[in-house]
Amino acid sequence: MSEIMEASRSQNLDLQLKTLGPFFRITAKSLKTQRDLGKAEGLIRVWFQGKILHLDSIRLQRETLGMEKSIFGIGLFIGAVAIRHGYDSGCKKAELLAIYDTELYHTKQLVKFYTRIGFKTVHQVSGESLGDVGHMLVWGGVGTRMDADIEDLLVKWCTRFKPKS
Repeated sequence: MSEIMEASRSQNLDLQLKTLGPFFRITAKSLKTQRDLGKAEGLIRVWFQGKILHLDSIRLQRETLGMEKSIFGIGLFIGAVAIRHGYDSGCKKAELLAIYDTELYHTKQLVKFYTRIGFKTVHQVSGESLGDVGHMLVWGGVGTRMDADIEDLLVKWCTRFKPKS
């Protein structure tokens, strides 16, 4: 976690993790402007197969679109803190719903981004089948349900946050 925080500061990002019981919130702020750039919220769920990192939402501010680093670069930092928090909490799996806002954003950007970082599609939640009801109650919408192995994500992305020497 310390390497992620140090790497974020070198990119002029201030990341904060706050927890309350199983719930967590990660905020990203610009060290230059002190403006909020984004946040992630979720919880650690205890399930039959063990603890699961449930990523409920990741929201990035429009201001990030004009920044030197891409909007997904900031999302990667926020996500890394969430994944590390899940690992530190004993989670083996991370789960999320790539929400369906528009076709362009959902398929060409959001699902592609999560796939690239290591998530795999487990279910398309369209709201058209009885099997979607549980997903819609948990996630509050339609989209692509995706899961990832937390250790795999850490191994894949740990070099991104190592100090440059």
